[in-house]
Amino acid sequence: MPELPEVEAARRAIEEHCVGKVIKKAVIADDTKVIDGVSPSDFEASLLGKTILSAHRKGKHLWLCLDSPPFPAFHFGMAGAIYIKGVAVTNYKRSMVNDDDEWPSKYSKFFVELDDGVDLSFTDKRRFAKVSLLEDPASVPPISKLGPDALLEPMALDEFIESLKKKKLAIKTLLLDQSYISGIGNWVADEVLYQARIHPNQSAATLSKESCAALHKSIQEVLKRAVEVDAESNSFPEEWLFHFRWGKRPGQVNGKEIHFITTGGRTSAFVPELQKLTGAEPKNQNSKRKGNDNKKMNDESDGELVSKTKKTADIKQKPKPKGRSKKPSKRKSKSEDDDGSDEEAENDDASDDDNGRPEGKKKVGTKTNIGQRFDAASEPDKSLKQTVRSSQIGRRRKKAK
Repeated sequence: MPELPEVEAARRAIEEHCVGKVIKKAVIADDTKVIDGVSPSDFEASLLGKTILSAHRKGKHLWLCLDSPPFPAFHFGMAGAIYIKGVAVTNYKRSMVNDDDEWPSKYSKFFVELDDGVDLSFTDKRRFAKVSLLEDPASVPPISKLGPDALLEPMALDEFIESLKKKKLAIKTLLLDQSYISGIGNWVADEVLYQARIHPNQSAATLSKESCAALHKSIQEVLKRAVEVDAESNSFPEEWLFHFRWGKRPGQVNGKEIHFITTGGRTSAFVPELQKLTGAEPKNQNSKRKGNDNKKMNDESDGELVSKTKKTADIKQKPKPKGRSKKPSKRKSKSEDDDGSDEEAENDDASDDDNGRPEGKKKVGTKTNIGQRFDAASEPDKSLKQTVRSSQIGRRRKKAK
């Protein structure tokens, strides 16, 4: 999933190869899920003959400034990517197109040919990206609702410390909140927390000043380093957690074991030996340990686990009520049938090989009415009918006496 470093690398590639050039041809996909609020023909007409003046980014959003509005804006979603053809070399290697590649790609949503023969294309295989045409992208949602850019508009350390004191949710969840800081995604959040030695489920409000300062520093260092190498992961430092966190496979970083948990519906990779959880986890996180993380993380979680186990055992020891039990309905609820919905897939981090799918809902049995204890297709037993009738006659005789 493209995060700040990947989107910034795309912006720089456009600045290097497309700025100052005139759009000679435009082809916009007829895909209303990606192309937002404008017809392909109107979009194309608004681009033709325009000169690209600059490329801008905030968080994970990118937009092009033309010589007159409206301007095309891009949110990369889960698999959005910029490709450039017609240049010999580009530092943004993922944007290069080979001669034998299909061009433009069948996944292209936005394609323009420039007056010097350079082509620019925005593609999206998963169709969770958004391409819009806006008069002033920075002044309207979603860009206007973003928090300060994590790279370009870093908070001062004192401001950062004070803001964290007011946040009682898990620090990993807070870092992923684009209205708080924009641009940090799942792998960046895991990396900066690992380097700052902070547990992903640690409540932000409980962080010490030293931990806040370490996190503030690691955010800047990780983003600057990733951007310096144009988001080419092979050039990231070898000791980064990034190289070992994918796929929830058991592994080690610098000789220490990596564990996986779910925080706010996203998979978190961390090193429990270095990232200790102090105090209780925020109640609203519902974190679940995954992968090889079967060990207890701390005394608090141990106590919670023991308490839950004891309650389960007490329930099992309770005597079963007499009489015929009610059978739950075998029909699946709608939520079970819709398990593979697009909405869930959009929040699923598996697209970047992280396999961070939010935990599925547990199946819930349907209540059975008392009248359903008998099979509607079969007649109740005759002897039972006779017994009921005899008892009714007996009561009538007693009343008569």
